[in-house]
Amino acid sequence: MNLKILIAEDEPKLLTILCDYFQSKGDLPFPARDGLEAMNLAENGSFDAVLLDIMMPGMDGRSVCRALRRFSEVPIVFLTALSDDDDKLLGYELGADDYVTKPFSLAVLYAKVTALVNRSRGNVRVGDSLTAGAIRVALSAQRVYVEDAEIALTPKEYSLLVCLMRNRNMVLSREQLLVKCWGYDYDGEARAVDTHIRRLRDKLGTAAFLIKTVYKTGYKLEV
Repeated sequence: MNLKILIAEDEPKLLTILCDYFQSKGDLPFPARDGLEAMNLAENGSFDAVLLDIMMPGMDGRSVCRALRRFSEVPIVFLTALSDDDDKLLGYELGADDYVTKPFSLAVLYAKVTALVNRSRGNVRVGDSLTAGAIRVALSAQRVYVEDAEIALTPKEYSLLVCLMRNRNMVLSREQLLVKCWGYDYDGEARAVDTHIRRLRDKLGTAAFLIKTVYKTGYKLEV
């Protein structure tokens, strides 16, 4: 498929095996031996998919995933020996698209990656946008429209809206919104979400009613 794949793995032998396998399929692997090297590559290039080992020195895979999701929708697959359900759920909350437990089949991993890339490319072809009622978000341009009129949002308001739209009709707690939107290093209390939701509603105007408050739980975007 001639894919550009960023592969972050601190075990040299496995990193070599992964790179050789993807190269044998006609793809172009970019190896990273730790999280910091992976972030440097991601910030200075574009990739079709990212494979992340979770336990890496310097900057672990979860931190890389969280940082990537602040500026990229690239498909992300975690590679890890951690198989607990809580670990997997945390990975998905941080924005990972799939989770492959070591030891794994290279053929199965490759199939998962190509399926994710095909799905991602398909989303772009049909229109790189999200819609909910009168709200439309142009993802690549990071622009938001209500009834075709553009509105200006802060980065946190934009992240909140996109998160709610991607999880439409699902109740998200304040803590989940903090993780999904800003990561664990967000310097503030969970109740700060309320302030950003209030400001977001003000800017959405006639479409503000789509964001529902769920008593003692959190919020959802209901369509």
